This record gives sequence, structure tokens and C-alpha cells, in this order.
Amino acid sequence: MKKLILTLAAAISLEVAAQDFTNPVLPYDYSDPDVCRVGNDYYLTASSFNCSPGLPLLHSTDLVNWTIVGYALEKVPNADYVNGKVAHGNAVWAPSIRFHQGKYYIFWGDPDYGIYMVSATDPCGEWSEPKMVKSGRGFIDPCPFWDKDGKGYLVHGVAASRAKINSALFVQRLNAESDSVAGMPVLAYDGTYDVSNPAFTKNVNHTIEGPKMYARNGYYYILAPAGGVATGWQLALRSKNVYGPYESKIVMMQGVSDINGPHQGGWVDTPNGEDWFLHFQELQPFGRVVHLNPVRWVDDWPVMGEDKDGDGCGWPMRLCPKPNLPECQHAMPLSDDFNSVDLGLQWQWQANYEPWFGNTTNQGFIRIYSHIMEGNEQNMFHIPNMLLQKIPSGGCTVKAKVRVVAKNELSRAGLIVMGLDYSALMLQVQNGKFMLFNTTCKNAVNGQPEDTDILQSFVPDKEYNTGSTNSTEISLYLQVRIDKEGKCRFGYSKDGKKYRELNGTFQAREGRWIGAKMGLVAMTTSAKSRSWIDCDWFEVSTDNEAEAEDDSYNFMKKKKKNKE
Repeated sequence: MKKLILTLAAAISLEVAAQDFTNPVLPYDYSDPDVCRVGNDYYLTASSFNCSPGLPLLHSTDLVNWTIVGYALEKVPNADYVNGKVAHGNAVWAPSIRFHQGKYYIFWGDPDYGIYMVSATDPCGEWSEPKMVKSGRGFIDPCPFWDKDGKGYLVHGVAASRAKINSALFVQRLNAESDSVAGMPVLAYDGTYDVSNPAFTKNVNHTIEGPKMYARNGYYYILAPAGGVATGWQLALRSKNVYGPYESKIVMMQGVSDINGPHQGGWVDTPNGEDWFLHFQELQPFGRVVHLNPVRWVDDWPVMGEDKDGDGCGWPMRLCPKPNLPECQHAMPLSDDFNSVDLGLQWQWQANYEPWFGNTTNQGFIRIYSHIMEGNEQNMFHIPNMLLQKIPSGGCTVKAKVRVVAKNELSRAGLIVMGLDYSALMLQVQNGKFMLFNTTCKNAVNGQPEDTDILQSFVPDKEYNTGSTNSTEISLYLQVRIDKEGKCRFGYSKDGKKYRELNGTFQAREGRWIGAKMGLVAMTTSAKSRSWIDCDWFEVSTDNEAEAEDDSYNFMKKKKKNKE
């Protein structure tokens, strides 16, 4: 009987566990997320800044399990981003996604140019070319809203770094086509001087940004973060008039939880009437990971997360009951066997793609050509054709089989962990041999020079003449283990079985408004010819056994064995 009771207790415990999820639901850097529901489908987009392609599109049917299905922006518009120019932290800020009259819309702000929009009838299909909705330096974080009478509005914030105005939200009419503003903007809310606060407290909701507009039960709502990225809070504004005045209430903050700065995201409902809020948490060096919290309404105010003391302001939940939705089997792509001519959706370049960056092939590898460095460049921070992906915030182990083809002794290529600081394991020919280097740069963002340690020399696998130049080739297995604190330990192997690890570790550091990334890099100081790195496969395994055992991962491992 005792054994039966224990068995039943274990079964009940497993059933309860299966009904819960653990935040973050997206342990990857999807900064400033927004979400919309169309029928039973949820679509999420996020800031992509200077990375290309931009405006990632994720899909889910249960709000917990997501996968990336495409990008809405092939290239960032404007002359600042052509010819491989890297504009770290600029370009695509805080987008919003909405569905209106059979069409999907994504609006975003470029802090140096203004507010743009793209649209599509199929979110997984082709999106329109970017259209400037409102030009001007400093306009950011836009969100469209269509009232029940059909009139369209745009709410947006301003970047103090450009506009020299801080903590202000504006509402303006949209034209009938929803592709341009009309009339004068109205100052709807000033977070530095909240007139709805009984004491008229100054700076009560400073740094308000990222507004999202909704309507419910006779009120217009603007949901927006305030207080700063790392330690801020989630604010709700409401008014009976779309232009205000708006009264304010803090509806979620860190409280006693270990989840800092829980804010900026999107509110959605479910077909059965539940309400949920997707938002980010800054978790450096990995970036801004995405959490999901329940929403309930009290006196027409949203209460987000868990409100233990009943004051109407919730705390974010680490363990949370799942939405009452059919479970979705989605998983995020990590590993890549490069067996497709289409670039995997987990990858982005550091700038708008140019043909000399590199190419997929129909031969089971991807090729990255060496970027020709300018004479005044002290480090690799501005290399546009780094092929990078997000690092899972729980840590991971990366292994890659690479083949480096050197046309000269001025070229290097390898595996990199990239951010404001970076470290890479790179191969370069010197005196007829391949030298393996560990190259590290602290404060690369400020133009600091690199430190390079020679690890080992290798005899080339092949040497051959390719017309006017000689080529030297080697294949090697490169590895980096990244723990949950972002500490990285590199390693390498000639046979892919026994890896030799470096003694020291490198502390990954976030990029400009993005998390640290990992991937492939190739560079040269020769203006005469480009060398290259071919990658046969890029394997990412996480500490999450369920993710490591998903079908795509196992399929990649089988393909890898066939290619070795």
C-alpha cells in the first residue's frame, strides 16, 4: 500500500509539473518583444538593431513553446547601412506587430531617421518594402492602434540621445492607408511630471518608453515600461480619451522575485478568455530574455504576475501554470548541418548582407569570406560578415567542424564569442604552418587592440596552386563551452573526439543593446585576395536535456556523422 501511495504521489507530482512552465519561455535575446494573436496563432517580433536579416518573426500556439519562422526585414533601409557598414545598436528599435483588416503590420523606430512600417498578408511569406511613416530624428518605439470606428492612431516615444527630450509619449492620427501620420502629434503622457499623481511627483515614471496601445471596457490603455532597462517597472496608463489625459499605475515590478526589470512587452488574450503578458528581463551577458506572466483585471486595471499583498502590483513568476491552450511542439533552432541552400533562421550578419560576406552551398557547408580590414582598424569589432547567433542564457557547448583555406599569411578565421569584448579561436598561416591563436579584445567597442596567444602549430592538410596564388588548407574541430554566467572556455581537436581545452576562461560581455553572440569570423589585412572558412556543421548542445533530444538536434547529429 505504501508503495502504491508513493507511486500515485509521484504521478500527481508529474502531472502538476506538466501543467506548469518555467520562465523565461524564450531564454534567448529577443529584446523589446511584442506579440499579437490571430485566431489560434501567436506571432512575436523583437528589436534587431543593426543585425541582418531584421525583425525576427516567431510563432507559437501555446505562448510557451516558440520557433522562429522568418524575418520581416531583409535589409535595414538608409544610406548609413550600405556597403557592409556596421552600426552597432542602431537601426531597428522596439517594433510592434498588429493584425488589421486581413493584413499584418510591423512598425519600428530608427532613432536616427524616424518610424517605418512593413506589412504582409502572410506573416511567413513576403513582407512589403519599408515605408517611412514619420520622419525625424529621435522618434522611436511606435505602436499602431485602430479604434472601433476604424480610425487609426500611432503612439510612440522619443530617444533622449537624439531628440534631447526624455520620458514623453505622443499620440498622432494615422492616414486611411496606415502608412503615414496625419495632423499634429499630441503629448499624451509625460513621465517626468505625472499630473495624475496626487502629489504631482516629478520623475515618478522617468524613462518611459516602448508604449503599446489597446482598448478595453471603455478605456484606452497604454502599457509601457519605465525606470530604466535593468531595474525598471511595468506601467499601465488609462484614459477615456485616446489623447488623454492618462492616469497611471505600476502593475508589475521586481518585488521579492529574482527577476529584475520585468517590463516592456505585449498583452494578448486567448480564445478562452485568459490574458497574458510577454515581456523581457535583462540578463547579461545573454541579453534580454522573454518571460510570460498571467494578467487579471481588477477595477479595470491589469495586474500582472503574482500579487501576493493585493496592492494591484504584481511580481514576475518563475514557475507559472501554463495557459489553457493545446500544447505546441515548437523548438528554437540552434545547431546547423548547413545542408540547405537557405541560411538557417538562427543566423544573422552584423550588417546588411553583401555578396562578398559568404554563401551557403549545396555541398553541405557554408563559406565565409575574409573581410578586408581597413588600415585604421585596431580590432574586429566592425567586421560586417560575422555569422552569429544568440547564446542560450542557460549556457551551452558549441562544436564546429571548420576548414580554413588561406591565400596568404595575412588572413585569420575561426570561432568567436562576440560582444563589447570578444574572444576567438583562429587559424592563420605563418612560415608554411597553420598557427592556432586565441585572440581576445577587451573594450573592443572603444577601439582597443587585441591580445593574441599562440596555442599550437599544425602542418597543413593540403597545399595547392589556384591560378595566381597558392592556397593552404586545414580542417579542425573548434569548441567553446559557455556556462550560465557567460564564462567561456575554448578548445580544439584534430580528430573531433578528444578536445584540448585552454587553461583560462573568457567572460562574455553583451553587445550594444544586444546579448553576446557566437559564430564564425574571417578577416584579412591583404587587399589582394580573400581567404575563407568553410563550416561543415555547427553543433549547439544545452543543459536542457529535452531541448538537446529534440528531433532536429538528433537529425543534425546523424548528418554530421555521415559528413565526417
